[in-house]
Amino acid sequence: MNDYTTTLTDRGQTSIPALIRRAAHLQPGQSLHWEMISDHEFRVTIPSSVQPAASAITLIGYARKFHPHDLRSTDEVMKELREGEED
Repeated sequence: MNDYTTTLTDRGQTSIPALIRRAAHLQPGQSLHWEMISDHEFRVTIPSSVQPAASAITLIGYARKFHPHDLRSTDEVMKELREGEED
């Protein structure tokens, strides 16, 4: 692997060389995890991105792709689903 050197700024910031950013598919705002291995060695890893669970609003939007004209309220849908339960 290639060897790169960067400089630390007065504010404690440094740049990641472009070749490394591209190879790791890093994007602005992405988190990096720093681990101190020894007094002179650090490990930087990319935390795995965990997708948040879909919210009810997201699911409604997804369902509308398949039923764009079904704009019934939740009460109307629940009433239809419960038809025949009281028999």
